Amino acid sequence: MNAQFSPSLMCMDLTRFREQIEAMNSTAAFYHVDIMDGSYVKNITLSPFFIENLRKITDVPIDVHLMVNHPEDIIPMCIEAGADIISFHPETANNKIFRLLTQIKEAGRRCGVVLNPATPAESIREYAHLLDKVTVMSVDPGFAGQKFIPETLNKIRQLIAMREEHGYHYLTEIDGSCNARTFKQIAASGVEVFIVGTSGLFNLDDDVALAWQKMEDIFATETTAA
Repeated sequence: MNAQFSPSLMCMDLTRFREQIEAMNSTAAFYHVDIMDGSYVKNITLSPFFIENLRKITDVPIDVHLMVNHPEDIIPMCIEAGADIISFHPETANNKIFRLLTQIKEAGRRCGVVLNPATPAESIREYAHLLDKVTVMSVDPGFAGQKFIPETLNKIRQLIAMREEHGYHYLTEIDGSCNARTFKQIAASGVEVFIVGTSGLFNLDDDVALAWQKMEDIFATETTAA
């Protein structure tokens, strides 16, 4: 499967919101929207209101990553705002994972979970058959620009092996420090979706269309070498 790229919109220039979204609409596989509550992680970023406005100018699937202590409070707002995929950290929903996944699916949306660097792949076995996507954090969650954790790539391989063994249908995705320095080793894991942010995309050029082309060129160079 060819690599798919999902720009992390908390890293975009929000003063050029429409310009940059329209420039990426024809190339992005997904738009990655981080929602943080300032408690689960010590940061506050985007919101359901952002999703609502994004939905007005794109048909690209909106992929929401909830870094919140109470995803049950935010999920209905994300559904109402027009999110296509909603993922949360299982540690925040241990006594209601099945209910939340079912709620998302019954609303006609896709569901996923996000695994922190130290969360094992095996932890999702009981509900893996319900998942449309599993995201592996390759940095600790909450802030852009952190150092890549290479140990997380084995988790990607484990998730792909589980999917093949049991016939699950989820996509695998990696979030954190996807850029020229890491593309080659990440691609070797077999992951399908790369979330790209400041270092991987937006800092490559002030013109986001040119930045996207540079990113694709870098990825092709790094992943075809040797």
